[in-house]
Amino acid sequence: MTARGEGARLVMVGVGLVGSATAFALMEGGLLSEICLVDIDRRKAEGQAMDLIHGSAFVPPVSIVAGDLSLCERADVIIISAGRNQKPGETRLDLSRDNAAIFQDIIPEIDRWAPPEAVIIVVTNPVDVLTYVAARLSKRDPSRVIGSGTTLDSARFRYLLGKHCGVDPRNVHAYVVGEHGDTEVAAWSLTNIAGARLDEFCPACPRGCKGTDRLKIEKDVREAAYEIIERKGATYWAVALALRRIVQAIIRDENSVLTVSTLMTGQYGIEDVCLSLPCIVNRSGAFRALELPLSSPEIERLLKSAAVLRDIQRDLGL
Repeated sequence: MTARGEGARLVMVGVGLVGSATAFALMEGGLLSEICLVDIDRRKAEGQAMDLIHGSAFVPPVSIVAGDLSLCERADVIIISAGRNQKPGETRLDLSRDNAAIFQDIIPEIDRWAPPEAVIIVVTNPVDVLTYVAARLSKRDPSRVIGSGTTLDSARFRYLLGKHCGVDPRNVHAYVVGEHGDTEVAAWSLTNIAGARLDEFCPACPRGCKGTDRLKIEKDVREAAYEIIERKGATYWAVALALRRIVQAIIRDENSVLTVSTLMTGQYGIEDVCLSLPCIVNRSGAFRALELPLSSPEIERLLKSAAVLRDIQRDLGL
């Protein structure tokens, strides 16, 4: 991998709404020297590359090209956003089965071309199940196959809590763990504002909040994507920024703590399933998942979240 992002190359596999928004965020962010766009619709990828590169006078120097998976040959990071979206009335199992089949074609080709130290980031939903599929199919170290996980959910949590408390979200430290989905867990026990835990911060706050405020915030975080999809059909801008943050941590070898999805190896007694915990993210990918002091109810909910994901894996024959 290139040093601190110098000459770094990223390959985006799938240039739909999420893939194209992420390519734009990365282009504007100045992290990379080359962004490669790959899609089953080659002409669409070429069109996206043309549209983006025409704005090159307004951003730091970057090359944007379109092609096939052979572009992974010198990749530092590969983002997979390829797959289809969930249809109305469809189960997650149906979606998982179809997207897992797509991954069976993509992952071996990525391994064929990409160097073993390249990091794969999965964003296709259901992201935890497909991160597990990618980790099982890939020959690279599992730490180098991660999912976007609850990185965006954690950002939503920080935003909503900051808005509620009248504090800049950048001064709120809060994590959502577990599945990126209906069983996700807001880790209130780890949440702090300006270094103070909530049970220390709240008594000094004049708002006089009740316990129901926490329930509403957690519900709003969990259902945010549904609300956005109902209004505009899809979510893509915020997840693009979340992906840029993950890529930055990898390319710059930052050792940043982000809630990416990665293969569990015994944390909280959970094994052989991918879900999100606060992880140290650097050029190795998910260098280490942190087993932080969650409350007993939160651990119980986390275990239930893992069980839901394991059931889907079993139904898929994994």
